[in-house]
Amino acid sequence: MVELTGMIAILIFAGRSTRFWPLSEKNFFPIWGTNLLERQLKKLKNAGYKDILLVGGPHNVKEARKYFPKEKILTQTDTDAGMQGALLAALPSCKKESVLIVSANDVIDEDVFRLLKREALKKKEGGLILARKVKTYFPGGYLKTKGKRILSIVEKPGEGKEPSNLVNLVAHIHTDASVLLQALREAKSVKDDGYEQALDLLFQEHPYEAVAYNGSWHPIKYPWHLLDLLENILPPNTKPIIPKSCTVHRTAVIEGAVVLGEGVKVMAHATIVGPCFIGQGSIVANNALVRGSSIGQRCVIGYNTEIARSVLGDDIWTHSSYVGDSVLASDVSFAAGTVTGNLRLDEAPIVSAVNGEKIPTHRTKLGVIVGAHCRTGIHTCLLPGVKIGSHSFVSSGSIVSSDIPNGSFLKDGVLRENRTTSTADRSTLRKKI
Repeated sequence: MVELTGMIAILIFAGRSTRFWPLSEKNFFPIWGTNLLERQLKKLKNAGYKDILLVGGPHNVKEARKYFPKEKILTQTDTDAGMQGALLAALPSCKKESVLIVSANDVIDEDVFRLLKREALKKKEGGLILARKVKTYFPGGYLKTKGKRILSIVEKPGEGKEPSNLVNLVAHIHTDASVLLQALREAKSVKDDGYEQALDLLFQEHPYEAVAYNGSWHPIKYPWHLLDLLENILPPNTKPIIPKSCTVHRTAVIEGAVVLGEGVKVMAHATIVGPCFIGQGSIVANNALVRGSSIGQRCVIGYNTEIARSVLGDDIWTHSSYVGDSVLASDVSFAAGTVTGNLRLDEAPIVSAVNGEKIPTHRTKLGVIVGAHCRTGIHTCLLPGVKIGSHSFVSSGSIVSSDIPNGSFLKDGVLRENRTTSTADRSTLRKKI
C-alpha cells in the first residue's frame, strides 16, 4: 500500500441524523459487524491516506473516541452550521495543505479515493468535486457545469428544478486548505448551506472540475437506505466463515456467504442463507430462517422466525415472527406472531413521512423501522413502511398502520404515553435457551 502524503483527509460525521428517525445515530448503527464511520475510515486508510482528521458533534464525539481512541477527532460545536461548521473546526490545523473532504454518510468505492488523489496531482489550484449522474430526483446538491468546469451548486432544488443530472457527492479535493477556509469565513449561510455558498465563491475564482463517477453509491439519509447498503455489502468469499467457538447443530443448514461471529449458536433445523452476518453471541433457534440479512450481537432469532433482507441491531429477540425488509435498532423484542408487512396490496412504491413531508422510498418492498427499546405483544401486525419510535410498546393483537412517536403505548388503537419498561434479565433468559 502506497501512503498518500501531502494531503489531509477530513472525515465528517457531525450530523444529528434527524431524518434517520426512529433510529438515532446513523454513524454507529451496526451493520455487517461494523458501522458507517468505521467503514469510511478503513477505506481511507486502505487507499493510503495517512493523515486523517475526524470531525464530530457534541452528541457523538464521545462515542467516536470509544471506537477510535488513537484517531485525531475534533468537535464541531455549532452543529446548526452543517459542513461549514465542521470545516471551520478542522481547517485551521491544515494550513496550506491539500485536503480531501469526505462524509461518513456517502458510501462510495474505495478506489475513488485513489482516483481523486491522482487527479489532484495534476492541478495547481482549485479542486475536484465527485459527481454522479442520477435518473431520479435525489434531495442533495446539483452541479451546474460548462464542460468539466463547475459553475455553481444548487442545494436541494426540488424535483423538476434540477440544473443538471449531476449530483454532488461529498468527496471533494481542495488544493489549498487556506483558500477554502477564507471562503468559508466569507460565506453567508442560509440555514446550513454555508459550505455550498463557499463553493460557489470558489467556483467563480478558481478552476474546480467535476470528476465523473459511475460506481457504487449509497447515501445514507433515511433509515431504509441501510437496506440499500446491505444489498451491496458482500463478504470477500462465497463460503461460510464459522469460528471454532460457534455451535452448529448437525441438522442446521448454512449456505453461501455466511459470516458467524464468535460464540454464535445455530440450533436444530435452522437455515441461514447468505449473504448473511450473525453477530457475536447470537442464537438462531430451531426452525428459524435467516437470509440476506445482518444480525447484531447477542440476538435471539427465536423458534420458527424468518428474517429476510433486514438489518437488526444488538440484543434483538423474536419468537415465531416474520421480519422482512426491515431495520430494527437495539433492544427490540417481537412477541410470538408479530409479523411485518413489506408489500402493499397494489404493489406500489412505499412512501414514508419524514418531518411532516411525504418522502418516496423508491422501494416496493419495505417493512418496518423500529427504534431502540421497543416491545410488541403477541399477534401484532405491522404494515409496510411503518416507523415505531424508541421506548414504545405495542399491545397484543394490534394492527399498526401509521407511525408511532417515541415513548408511546398503543393499545386497542389508542396511543398514550408509555410508562412501562422491560425489567427482564436477558442474560438469565439466554442461559435457559
